[in-house]
Amino acid sequence: MSKEKETTENPMEKVQSHDWNKERLEQLKQLMPDLFTNDGALNINELKKVVDPKSVNETERYEFRWFGKSNAKREAFTPTDATLVYDEARSVNPTESENLIIEGENLAVLKLLSNSYREQVKCIYIDPPYNTGNDFVYSDKFNQGKKEYWEDAEMTENGFKIDSNTETDGRFHSNWLNMMYSRLLISRQLLREDGVIFISIDDNEVHHLRKLCDEVFGEENFQGIFVVNSSPSGIDYGHMAKTNDYALFYSKNTDYTETYFIEELEKKFTYSDEIGGYNIAPLYNGNVAFNPDTRPNLFYPFYLNPDKNIEGKFFEIGLEPKKDWVKVFPVISKKDGIQRVWRWGKKKAALHLNKEILGYKNTSGAYRIVQKNRHSSKMVRSLLLENTYSSRNGTNEIQELFGKKIFSYPKPSDLIKTFAQISSDKEDIILDFFAGSGATGQAVLKQNQEDGGNRKYILVQLPETTDEKSEAYKAGYKKISDITIERNKRVVEKIIKEKKEAQPDLFSKKEDEQNQLKGLGFKVFKLKKSNFPRVEYAPDPEKSEEENIELLKKYIRDKEAQLVTAFNRDELITEILIKNGFKLNYILAKQEAFKKNEILLASDGDKETLVCLDITIEDETIEYFKTHIDQKFIVLERALDTTKKWNLKHAMGDKFNAF
Repeated sequence: MSKEKETTENPMEKVQSHDWNKERLEQLKQLMPDLFTNDGALNINELKKVVDPKSVNETERYEFRWFGKSNAKREAFTPTDATLVYDEARSVNPTESENLIIEGENLAVLKLLSNSYREQVKCIYIDPPYNTGNDFVYSDKFNQGKKEYWEDAEMTENGFKIDSNTETDGRFHSNWLNMMYSRLLISRQLLREDGVIFISIDDNEVHHLRKLCDEVFGEENFQGIFVVNSSPSGIDYGHMAKTNDYALFYSKNTDYTETYFIEELEKKFTYSDEIGGYNIAPLYNGNVAFNPDTRPNLFYPFYLNPDKNIEGKFFEIGLEPKKDWVKVFPVISKKDGIQRVWRWGKKKAALHLNKEILGYKNTSGAYRIVQKNRHSSKMVRSLLLENTYSSRNGTNEIQELFGKKIFSYPKPSDLIKTFAQISSDKEDIILDFFAGSGATGQAVLKQNQEDGGNRKYILVQLPETTDEKSEAYKAGYKKISDITIERNKRVVEKIIKEKKEAQPDLFSKKEDEQNQLKGLGFKVFKLKKSNFPRVEYAPDPEKSEEENIELLKKYIRDKEAQLVTAFNRDELITEILIKNGFKLNYILAKQEAFKKNEILLASDGDKETLVCLDITIEDETIEYFKTHIDQKFIVLERALDTTKKWNLKHAMGDKFNAF
C-alpha cells in the first residue's frame, strides 16, 4: 500500500457497530444548537430547561454568560396570548400581493408567525437598535396579563413603552443581549433549512453579537462578516474617523446553504458539462483549525470507484462502502500533520454526488474528492466599499420619497438588495423584524423589478413614538411604524407610475393591469389582545381557593357573553387560523351546501379547513360531519353542548377543533 493511500485511512476508526448515540446527538445539535457549548458538547442543564425548567438551578455555567440569559431563553419559547388584526385602511393593493407589514412588538409577532411560517423564510435581514447608550431596547412586556403593556398599546397615538439602556446601567450589555437573544432564538424557527440571516451592527456589540449568534445558530454556521462603508467621510470616534459598520452572515444549516453569485469576471474554464464551464477545487477545508476535533460532522469517508469514469477524467463516488472501491478521507496537512475535514457536511454532499462533487486522481496518483467551481469568485467579497452602501445614500432615498429627512440613519436599500441577491431566489420570503423606515420592503421590490422575481417580504415594526420635535412628527408620522407603512406605499406608487409612463398600453386592460400590479402592495396587520381573554383573570390572594374559582367562572361567563354579542368576525377568524398554523394570506369561501349554519372554507395554499363562527351548531351540521370526516372543522367551543362536542370528536378525531 502506498504512503499516499495510507493517508486516506481514518486513524480514529474502530471496528464497531454504528454509533447511534453520536448520530442522535448530531440530529439534536442540528435542531437546537443553543443546547450545546461552544466546543460542541451537550449542555445538560440547557436540555433540562427544555424538559423541566423547575429542575435546574438558575446559575449558568461558564460560557458566554450575562445577567438574565436563562429568562430570555424561556421568554423566547413561551406562548403569547396576543393576536394579529388586519388593517384594511392602511393596506395597499392587498389582493395583488402577499407582502406583510405588521405593527407590534416583534417578539410577540415572531411567536405568532412561528407556527404558520415555520421553516418558510429564506432570508432574514435585521438592523437592530445599536447599543450606544442613547438608543432604546425593546421591553418584553407583551403578555396579555401585563396590564400596562396593553394600556399603552391601545393609546391612540403614543404606541408602546420602551426602556432606556444607558451606559450607567450595570446591565448595559445584558439588557441588549437579552433583547436580541430571545428574538434570534424564535426567528431561527422561521428559517428554512437552507435559510440565512444578515445582521447589521456597529462596534459596540459586534463581538457580543458574534458570540450570541454562535450559540443560537451554531459556530459552524458562521459564514463571515461584511465590512460596510457606511460613512465614507468618517465620523469622530475617539482617535479614529469611523467609516464603517458590519453585517454578520450566518446560515441555519451550512450543509444546505445556497448562495447566488453576483460578481462575474471573465475566466477560462478547463472543463464543461450541460450547465457550462467549470474548474475544480479540493473539497477539503484548507483551514487547519477545522479538524475532526472541532468539526466532527465534517469528517467522514467518501468511496471512489476507480473503474468507472464520469465526464471523461473523473471517477464515480459514493458515501457507502463497496467492494474494490477506495476509501478517501480529507488529506492531512503537510505543514503540521493535522487531519483536515471536508467543507461540506454529509447531507449536503449526498445531494451533489457525481454532480457538483466528483472523484479525481492527481498527478501523484492519489485519489481526491473535488468540487466544481463555476465562478471566478465563489462568494461575494466581504468588503462592501461602494458609496451606494452608505447611510447618506439611505437618507437620500428617504428625502426623495418624502421630500424631507424624517428618519435618522436609515440603511440604504441597495445594501439589503445585495443581501437579497446573495441569498434568495425569485419566489422566496424575506423577513425583517426591526423594519425601521421599511428599507427592506423597498429593497425586495427593487430586486424583483430587476430580475422579474416575486419575492415576498414580512416587515415587523414596533409602534414606537417619534420625537415631538422631529420632522417626522411635524409631518404627521407619530409612530415609526407609520413611516414604515408610508414609505412602502410611496415605493409602490413610484414603481407603478414609472411602469405606466414607460409602457402605458400595458395598463389598458384590467387583466394586463393586474399582471403589472402583481407583488406591488402589502397587507397591514396590528398586534392586539386575544379575542379569548380568559388569561386576564388574576386570583385575589385575600380570597379562598373556592371563592377564586367561582370568580373565575363568573369572569369566563361574562367574557363569553360579551364575545358572543360583540366579537368582530374577521378579527376572530384571523386569530383562530393563525393559531392553527395558517399563513396570513388565507382566503375564505362560503360553502353554499350548508343551509343551517354558515360554513367557510379557509385556505392559505398549503392547508385548508372548514370554519364556523355561529353561536349554535345545528343538528343537521353535526350529522354531516359525523359522516364526512375528510376535512378539518373548527368551531367555537361555546357553540356546542357536551353531546354535540363528543359526537364530533368521536367521529372526526384530531380533525375537529373546538376553539
